[in-house]
Amino acid sequence: MTIITPDEIKARLDAGETLHLVDVREPHEHAEFNIGGHLIPLGNIQTMMTDEIDELKSEEVVCYCRSGKRSMQACMMLETFGFTNVKNLEGGMLNWQEKFGQ
Repeated sequence: MTIITPDEIKARLDAGETLHLVDVREPHEHAEFNIGGHLIPLGNIQTMMTDEIDELKSEEVVCYCRSGKRSMQACMMLETFGFTNVKNLEGGMLNWQEKFGQ
């Protein structure tokens, strides 16, 4: 797992790059504000190991949550499932909103 900054993600999104973003927050948090990530709450990561996400094992996957703690756990779990390029958004959505607003 590596760390990726909000600035890096925003620049790549602004450039039109398609990223595999995984939001590991709860549905109500995702509904309040999100950056387009696929919602898979942390508690559901293991049960969501379907073809939908399993096919991303060799792709870059960026996990994010509110502060970066749950997404760090998700990154570690994905690595144990064989994902090879997992990144954690530094500071999560709190950091993103501090830098870029809603």
